[in-house]
Amino acid sequence: MIVGVPKEIKNNESRVALTPHGAEELIHDGHTVLVETHAGLLSGYPDEMYVQAGCQVVASAREVFDQSELIVKVKEPQPVEIDMIRSDHTLFTYFHFAASESLTKAYLETGATAVAYETITADNGTLPLLVPMSEVAGRMAVQEGAKYLEKAQGGRGILLGGVPGVEPAVVTIIGGGVVGTNAAHIASGLGAHVYILDNNLARLRYLDEIMPKNVTTVFSNPHNISNLLTKTDLLIGAVLIPGSKAPHLVTREMLKLMRPGSVIVDVAVDQGGCVETCHPTTHENPTFEVEGIIHYCVANMPGAVPFTSTIALTNATSPYLAKLANQGVVPALKTDPHLRNGLNTYQGKVTHQGVAEAFGLEYTAPSEVLS
Repeated sequence: MIVGVPKEIKNNESRVALTPHGAEELIHDGHTVLVETHAGLLSGYPDEMYVQAGCQVVASAREVFDQSELIVKVKEPQPVEIDMIRSDHTLFTYFHFAASESLTKAYLETGATAVAYETITADNGTLPLLVPMSEVAGRMAVQEGAKYLEKAQGGRGILLGGVPGVEPAVVTIIGGGVVGTNAAHIASGLGAHVYILDNNLARLRYLDEIMPKNVTTVFSNPHNISNLLTKTDLLIGAVLIPGSKAPHLVTREMLKLMRPGSVIVDVAVDQGGCVETCHPTTHENPTFEVEGIIHYCVANMPGAVPFTSTIALTNATSPYLAKLANQGVVPALKTDPHLRNGLNTYQGKVTHQGVAEAFGLEYTAPSEVLS
């Protein structure tokens, strides 16, 4: 199979979908790997490393798309890439369709197959290709939130951990999954007073057991969220409903409960955001202000640390990519139910229920289209 790796073109996206080592494994299995020139440069992988691995380095994304059958990316295809996609293409990447109706409908018109990292499952019920980037984003959320709490960045001028004689900042995290857990570890390690909310009591019991004493677990409901907002310095949105749009758990009206100069980091923004006033931003212009509250809503946070993120991502994606290439896309999807859960579109049909529900589109079961 011919596997293509285009250079990521989303604003300030520095990751690459395949390392030279990962490409070498595909080539060893008899596949051809085409890599757009400089695709890995910002992640620390110059073209020479891909050539040494046996890849063919080509001059443009057009060449990658024209010659490849299976295209592996990091982020959803941008409009200029949509124009290069054919119905016989399979794209393997983060799509987050439920956050963008325009992307969903444009991709459906291509008739191409979409296998989305974020909806592939594992035996234990986790999302194995979402986990590594969620770990990065959760840790970064605290790092970025701490920065924007500084007065020079427009924040209240608060040090997360405080100092002897001065109370630490209050960090409230909505969502106790991978993002929320990693955010809580970092925030508590810096000495902040952390509240982590979830509506799963079993998860809260687990978090209560593993977290240090400066982390308090709270059941998530509008009353408890509102109460915590009055004393929150840094709010982190970490809500995930796989494949579906995130619910707005913090409304614009609720922002008035927060003190001016407080900060919101909504990691859920790539699924629509769990804060009503959030909209996607970029690393170039990461923040905006609503009701005196600083919002950081970068939709590709891990792109700011591409060396770490690329390795973490490809460690997770490589086995699935190898299966798609070695078995063929359709046979691989038929034989692996967890990989099949990653099928979001096929021949112009929506094959993930969460995406269909987000925009009132017709849903067709993967088993039906693959038969």
